[in-house]
Amino acid sequence: MKKNFILAVVLACLVLAGQPALAAARDWELDKAHSNFYFSVDHIFSKIHGHFNDFSGEVKFDPKNLAESSFYFEIKTDSIDTNIAKRDKHLQSSDFFDSSKFPVMTFKSIKITDIGNNMYEVFGKFTVKGEEYDLILPLSFAGEKVHPAVKDKEVIGFNGGLTINRLDYKIGTGKFVEMGIVGKDVDILVSLEALSDKE
Repeated sequence: MKKNFILAVVLACLVLAGQPALAAARDWELDKAHSNFYFSVDHIFSKIHGHFNDFSGEVKFDPKNLAESSFYFEIKTDSIDTNIAKRDKHLQSSDFFDSSKFPVMTFKSIKITDIGNNMYEVFGKFTVKGEEYDLILPLSFAGEKVHPAVKDKEVIGFNGGLTINRLDYKIGTGKFVEMGIVGKDVDILVSLEALSDKE
């Protein structure tokens, strides 16, 4: 009986040893010159557009290995830019992002799901103003190719958009919504390019 048990353990080890280890997903370096996080929000009758000037990210992506793929983004809230310095200062204040107290917001993926037609749902944790929230970031895989302008590099691209209620994330108290000045719904556009050494 003991010999049979030992034999079974040895056979199991041999089978597992013969299986290839799951390779890590490919690392991609975010091309900050051709990537950004854009937003638009209603102001009375118009749409105000903006983006963030200071951000970083880590991308690991292989469509054949989503289990090992991941996205991580970090955005400096005081880098918000709507092309009006006075308005940007207001957005950095405690009325909105409270940047002096909460200088960074982050998104860290926990799972990526292929929903077909080069579309992916990136499930993750969004942290803003010191609190963590579940968030699904939909991303369209734009493609992968040899970079036409950077030697020995390949480039990958993603685009995605979603609409959030900023009050759900405590970006504002609702005072300006009630006054009919600033809307609560924010349209977000994520546009990314990332580079990796040519394989």
